[in-house]
Order: sequence, then structure tokens, then C-alpha cells
Amino acid sequence: MGMIFSEDQSRLSRRTFTKAIACVAGTGIPTLSAKESNSKRLLLGFDNFSIRALGWKAPRLIEYAIKHKVDSLLFSDLDVYETRDEGYLREIGQEMKKQKIVLQAGTGGICPTSQSFKNKHGNAEQHLSLLIKIAKEVGSSVARCYLGSSKDRKTEGGIRLHMESTIKILKKVRKKALDAGVRIAVENHAGDMHSRELVELIERAGPEFVGATIDTGNSTWTLEDPVETFRNLVPYAVCSGIRDSMIWPSEKGAKVQWTAMGEGCVDMNTLFKDWSNQCPETPVQIETISGFSKEFPFLEKDFWLPYSTIRAADYSRFLVLAQKGKALSSFSAPDGMDKKKAQQDYQLAELERSFSYCRENLGMGRKKI
Repeated sequence: MGMIFSEDQSRLSRRTFTKAIACVAGTGIPTLSAKESNSKRLLLGFDNFSIRALGWKAPRLIEYAIKHKVDSLLFSDLDVYETRDEGYLREIGQEMKKQKIVLQAGTGGICPTSQSFKNKHGNAEQHLSLLIKIAKEVGSSVARCYLGSSKDRKTEGGIRLHMESTIKILKKVRKKALDAGVRIAVENHAGDMHSRELVELIERAGPEFVGATIDTGNSTWTLEDPVETFRNLVPYAVCSGIRDSMIWPSEKGAKVQWTAMGEGCVDMNTLFKDWSNQCPETPVQIETISGFSKEFPFLEKDFWLPYSTIRAADYSRFLVLAQKGKALSSFSAPDGMDKKKAQQDYQLAELERSFSYCRENLGMGRKKI
């Protein structure tokens, strides 16, 4: 299906937006009916970051979501919207509701002391307030965000200093979130917080308005088995970013490479059996980030200081996974192929293989294919 909107388009009128989506809906792609729905299957969707190389904005992503008959879609950054005009945002929400796709809104880091914090959207409180406003306008009950990255564990004061900063910011927007009917969903992101640390942050900030975005790939960057990450976070789970991981022994410790679903060594059957039993209405949103490995040199003595809070039992489960894995090669563009096009094709293929695996092997997805 071709591109409906040019990438340099800075703004869509509501009429243009509606007309374009109507064209997609009229191509023979069925919408969900009550008879076709299987309420026992998990909701299957994706995070737009999975196909970030394409640079698509909201309308094109919605077109793709309709084409692939997903149940949910996470817009994990604010730049996906071509304008913050309330009419435009409501139009997006209305179209997603019409197509029976759960929309979840999100942004990046909101911790003012994190090395990764950017003031692109104002200070931390302004940034989070903007996210809540946009979430409300598009009809999302979730506002996904995160603290920072593994670099924050290595700064003076360690991760706990940044947890304190994040808790303070969350508490400042408590009333706004509750008034908007939006739950802030903090993610375990890029090796910043161990799942137990995220549980502590949620409890201290206020679980009545703060929940969790479960990321099964990021948990391997805090030396966790993703199944245990899920079990720790499930009482607070309202959002997700899901991928598989391959872990294997290395000379200095272990290497981790994120993969498409079913192509790593995580126990997916156990994970999603638990998911079905404990949080069946929390969408499984694929966020494939593949093609490179990261080494964790835990055999070196200098490694452990930033990770001193990790329990031996958690670490041992990670080691068991590492013994099951095998080394993978990194992705590189084929000779003679444009690198940008190769990356785009690679990301689309990773996501679509994940859709197929989740539907065929794990029984996910409520829409009839």
C-alpha cells in the first residue's frame, strides 16, 4: 500500500485526515465485529519505534495498523503527531476507536537528572504535563514514559538519585493525571531500572496514577530473565514494549542481542501463559529493536558497583538463559543496497515476522485474519 501523506507535510486538516483513512478502510480490510472477536486471545499491537527508520507520522502508522489488523498501537514519541491542534488529536482518537484499535500515547525520558533528558518539550514537569494533555485528547488511558538509560546507573549517586528525581516529577503532575483519567506508565528502559526498582518507584510515587510499561528486551540489560520481570511488574502493567532476546556467554561475561519474537531464548510460552492469566487486557505491543549485540562484562570486578542491587536469584536466572543461547551476527546492509532502504526493509520484516509468530505460535490477536 502506497504512502498517502508526504513526509514533509507539517499539518493535516481534519477533512484530509478523515478522507485518507476512509480510503484505507475501504480497501476490503474488515473491521472487527463482535462475532469475529475472540476475547480470550491477547491484544496484539506494536510500538511505532519498531519501524522508526521509515519516519512515518500518525496517519501512515494508522494505515499500517489497519492493514495488519492489529488490536493496539503505541505512539511512543510526541513527534509522531503533525500538529498538537486539539481537533487533529481528537480526530486521531476517533479514527482509532472506529477501527477498534486501542491507542496508547507515550514520550521519552522525563527524569530531569538523567543524562538522556532533553528539554525539547520544556522542563520535566512541562514535558510530562504535555504528554498527559495529548493522551487525553487522543483518548489514551495510558501515558508511557521512562527515566533514562543504563548510563544513569554509573553516575554519582547511582540510579537511586534519578529515581528520587523521577518520583518528585511524577508527584507534581498527580492531579493532572487523575483529572484526565490517564495513568502514567513508566518503562524499565535501556537498562536504567531493574524491575524491582521500578516497582519501588511506582509504589512511592502513587500506584493510583502510576503504572508500568513492561519491556521484555530492556530487562535483559539489567541481567534479568524477562519472565521474572513480568512477574514483578504485572500488578502494575498497563502498557508494554515486547521483543525476544538472545543471550550467550562471552569471554568477559555475556552478550545480549534483541531479536524478533521467537528468535531468541526467552521462554515465550511461559511468559504469555502468565500474561493471559494475570493481565489479559494489557496489550502485547511489539517493539522490535534488532541487529546488534551488547556485552555485559560481569566477570570483571569493576562491572558490579552500578548493579549491586541485583539479587543473586535474579542473576542466576539470567545465567541460565545465557547457557541456552547462541551467538548471533549483527545486521549490515547487503552490498550495493542503499543503507537507509535496507534498514527500513529490515525493521518491517522483523516486526511482521513477530506478528506472525505471535498469532501462529502464541495464539495472540483478536481480529480475524
